[in-house]
Amino acid sequence: MSATGEFGRLLGPQGPLARVIAGFESRREQQHMADWVGEALATRSMLAIEAGTGTGKTFAYLVPALLSGRQVIISTGTRTLQDQLYHRDLPTVGAALGRPARVALLKGRANYLCLHRLELAESMPQLPGMPAPNARMLARIRRWSRGTSTGDLAEVRSLRDTDPVRAAVTSTRENCLGSSCPAYARCHVVAARREAQASDIVVVNHHLLLADLAMKDEGFGELLPGAEAVILDEAHQVPEIAAQFFGLEFSARQCALLARDALAELTRLGLAGTPARERIAGLESAIAEATVALGGGRDRTDWLELPDRFVAALERIREALAAAAPELAAADPEDPGLKQAMRRAAKLAGSLEAIMDAGADDGIRYAEAGRGGFSLAFTPFEVASRLGELMRAQGGAWIFTSATLAVGEDFSHFLGRIGAPAARAVRIESPFDFESQARIFLPEGLADPASRDYTACVVEAALPLVEAAGGRGFLLFTSHRALAEAARLLEARPGFRDRYPLLVQGEAPRESLLARFRELGNAVLLGTASFWEGVDVRGHALALVVIDRLPFAAPEDPLLKARLEGIRRRGGNPFHEFQLPQAVLALKQGFGRLIRDREDFGVVMLADPRLRTRGYGRTFLAALPPATVVTDVQEAASFLRRRLALAGVTVPEAASA
Repeated sequence: MSATGEFGRLLGPQGPLARVIAGFESRREQQHMADWVGEALATRSMLAIEAGTGTGKTFAYLVPALLSGRQVIISTGTRTLQDQLYHRDLPTVGAALGRPARVALLKGRANYLCLHRLELAESMPQLPGMPAPNARMLARIRRWSRGTSTGDLAEVRSLRDTDPVRAAVTSTRENCLGSSCPAYARCHVVAARREAQASDIVVVNHHLLLADLAMKDEGFGELLPGAEAVILDEAHQVPEIAAQFFGLEFSARQCALLARDALAELTRLGLAGTPARERIAGLESAIAEATVALGGGRDRTDWLELPDRFVAALERIREALAAAAPELAAADPEDPGLKQAMRRAAKLAGSLEAIMDAGADDGIRYAEAGRGGFSLAFTPFEVASRLGELMRAQGGAWIFTSATLAVGEDFSHFLGRIGAPAARAVRIESPFDFESQARIFLPEGLADPASRDYTACVVEAALPLVEAAGGRGFLLFTSHRALAEAARLLEARPGFRDRYPLLVQGEAPRESLLARFRELGNAVLLGTASFWEGVDVRGHALALVVIDRLPFAAPEDPLLKARLEGIRRRGGNPFHEFQLPQAVLALKQGFGRLIRDREDFGVVMLADPRLRTRGYGRTFLAALPPATVVTDVQEAASFLRRRLALAGVTVPEAASA
């Protein structure tokens, strides 16, 4: 498909976006992608489109979406991208095209103030292991609530995402009273959904979209029925998120929150001394017993390996929930808060019973210990067919885009995981010149990744490149253990911190570490999975990315076991059908941290010797951008020094010796 039509003109060097947007760069790849998106919107078809870094995929789907005349949902992987689309990109593109649209930003419930729960907040009892809301912050939210029109807690600038007050003043699908709520007429979630249903473009996130698709958020009507098209950005995240909505979950925290909310409602009504309070006490006792029986740690445990004492305690929890439901209803049969608590108790009892009775042929069950409690989950062996059925039932256009959807030219892994094996798939190459901008360094002679001294070998192999780059490096690890070991090794190295600020994941929030990394200009940042994607550092602050191992998922993880077992049961090959393509896509994400702009350059060091010693190593290398592969560390270091010098960046002699 050529980019010579309407979208080629609109996104071209003389088009309206070039005239209006400062620094706009006309890209043939972007125009090509817009043509494909426009066709999918016009024909209401399903399309997967991998757009290499630098394509400008946001404008490539916004232009045809705004011109389509259809009601479009745009779903993103992060709240940051959601805000960027709503506050910056959509107004800019709409103004440039002369096609302003009614746009709505819709977030999950946890982002909106619940007026009923704000009223209850001060009477909520303190629960063990759950920090109490700060009284001053609660008062600040109360003052803000009188003037806000949206109820979006992002307006409370001093409120952190981790602040305990958030859980106290927001609703969940479990505790929402729906139309029975005394504050329903003023509900911010209802208002946000109504605005979304009346808008041309609705910006959501994947969790909210999939919850709506799977009808896992009852009480307000669905978002999707009016939509004629859905565009999913960062679509590589969708299969993992979708799996969360087709299984069953139960947790000690859900029970603790039920107990807290029920006690608050009873206190509000002056009924704290009723038999319902005794049933809640019995529930709390059974939860405590189960938590002790499971033991500490945070590992996931397969169902068949759970202690008998823990399973017996689960049965007592189920009995306590089943007994609490009628007592809560009897305390005041007309009160909406107690009626909802009754429904929650009955639903939790049903979820727990369903998990305990689930068949071994349907999926995998496991328990996970955590801080102050535990959680249970049942994951079906197969969720793709259900997801595909729901998308086809919804109808309209479904467009999936990301920089990492294909393994080489093959989209079958991604399309199979979303239940759309027959969907059209297109790859659009990055406009960047990777052959001149980047080198892939494969060090020789490294130890086997399973050996005890492997991380030390990786650090030693990376140091000449860190020196050549004058810091400016991401060291990415596939495990927290390797991360901690590398941090200790670099801390102990004489003079290392004097030359390069060392930033380590966990020492500060991710965004704070990234801001510090950009600001310093010569830092070395150590991170794990959360730094492999969604991280954008442009310019000369980043010139080196080191990846310690091929990112195969941990084989003992119960979720992975479920997927692999499902493949085995239908006669497939789990390694080639799932583990290998997943690792390839993850490596592409890690590689993608380096080159984010036409002026960027650097070296990606792939330490894992299996890239050359195993047959599947060729699959990984073939899937990466076409950068020159080198095996001589001096050649890689010389490339860094030369490119930094050309960019006018001075690396101190002490750092390059």
